[in-house]
Amino acid sequence: MQAMRTVVATALILLLAVFLAPMLFLGGPPGAPEETEPLPTATLPIDRTAITPGSDESRLIRVKLEDGMVATLTLADYLWRVVAAEMPASFETEALRAQAVTARTYTLYQMSIGANPNHPEADMCTDISCCQAYLDPEQAAANWGDGASAYAAKITDAVSSTDGQAIFYEGELIDAVFFSSAAGRTLDSVEVWGGSVPYLTGVESPEGEEVPNYHTTVTVPLEEFRTAFLAQYPQADLSGDPSGWFQNLQPTSSGGVDTVDVGGVSVKGTALRSLFGLRSANFTITTGADGVTFSVTGYGHGVGMSQYGANAMAKEGATWQEILEHYYTGVTIGPLEAG
Repeated sequence: MQAMRTVVATALILLLAVFLAPMLFLGGPPGAPEETEPLPTATLPIDRTAITPGSDESRLIRVKLEDGMVATLTLADYLWRVVAAEMPASFETEALRAQAVTARTYTLYQMSIGANPNHPEADMCTDISCCQAYLDPEQAAANWGDGASAYAAKITDAVSSTDGQAIFYEGELIDAVFFSSAAGRTLDSVEVWGGSVPYLTGVESPEGEEVPNYHTTVTVPLEEFRTAFLAQYPQADLSGDPSGWFQNLQPTSSGGVDTVDVGGVSVKGTALRSLFGLRSANFTITTGADGVTFSVTGYGHGVGMSQYGANAMAKEGATWQEILEHYYTGVTIGPLEAG
């Protein structure tokens, strides 16, 4: 009998051992959470960007395209297209970075002041007379030819290396206007648009003869000039010798034309620029048998950052921050708030 009990006890011990062994190795009784093998670790693929709060990748922009369609892009993708269109990719790296920050600031400033009546369905558009220039990567590559890969990388660097950085005046985003090239000095905003803005004051600008078409001339035949001008200013008297049509020229701080009397009517230099398609309002006027000749220096409205001036500064060793602090008076540069 005792032998029988011993056999039964031994059998029970063996049975329990068989039943409990898997549980011991598998980590617990049925129903307990299983331990899983640690997953292998890896770095992000090089074509992916870690999105942090406030970064360009975390902000979406609605852009009205040339065909009227509205595309939704990240701010990073939009800025790439703007910088590629607005500044030659052959420019210095620091100039391109300065352009990226001005474009970012300009974009977010425009969005902050409310819907644009020209495109209420979109934040920005691709019409340079309204917003900023815009160039798709495919078209940019076609324009750049053999240099496409290197130029694309420079544009990408300009945007990513300044990610989330913007320009502020007294804690608020500035209206970061910019233009192509100045005639030695930028202009106060009041000289061009009639309103004084503390951070848009005239400063020295170092570009010069290296700028393509830095000096241009436009000659308007006398009858064509008379017809076009009188259509806008019918009260003007354009009779007599054309040499007497232009009087009392008042210069801007950069030596351009603030106002000039034409046929007895005071006209802004910017108005003449627009009327006759001049590259800037920095011009002199001569008359002769062949017509009215405008001799023009520079390109653009002249307020804010000069792109060729920025490149000249970069060639001299200036950083993108130094470039921006030069062209925008009294500003600070820093990250955008998250969100």
